[in-house]
Amino acid sequence: MANVNQTASDNAEEFGFHAGDLVQEWLWDDDVDDSIRAKIEELTGEELVDEDYDSAVDGVIIWWRDGDDEDELSDTIVDAYAVLGDDGPLWVLTPKPGRPGAASSSTVQSAAKTAGMNAATPLTVSADWNGVRLRAFGKGR
Repeated sequence: MANVNQTASDNAEEFGFHAGDLVQEWLWDDDVDDSIRAKIEELTGEELVDEDYDSAVDGVIIWWRDGDDEDELSDTIVDAYAVLGDDGPLWVLTPKPGRPGAASSSTVQSAAKTAGMNAATPLTVSADWNGVRLRAFGKGR
């Protein structure tokens, strides 16, 4: 089963994005994993758009690090969900434990709950980053 998960990670399919999807990226900084960005762009065939993009998008990734304000994360989740069409995939990406900026999954879960979202179990999305998929209460599984 680990090989299946690794293959999905290598192809960015686990994010739930599809060809033609427009994916918005929030809180980008020079520490992000460019391989994740490249895999999403390869899968969708579209460049990522930044948080200033103000039309509907098909998916969202939020890069979040410990030390950032938890209330800011809740606000960012609310803002990102507002432009997310049809309950598309919304992910919070955090550095893995032991890496600079590593965040507790309980912090992400708390911020998600404040924003009216459920947080899934963290997944490994690269060597240095975990991802947590969020869903609005009452949506999906």
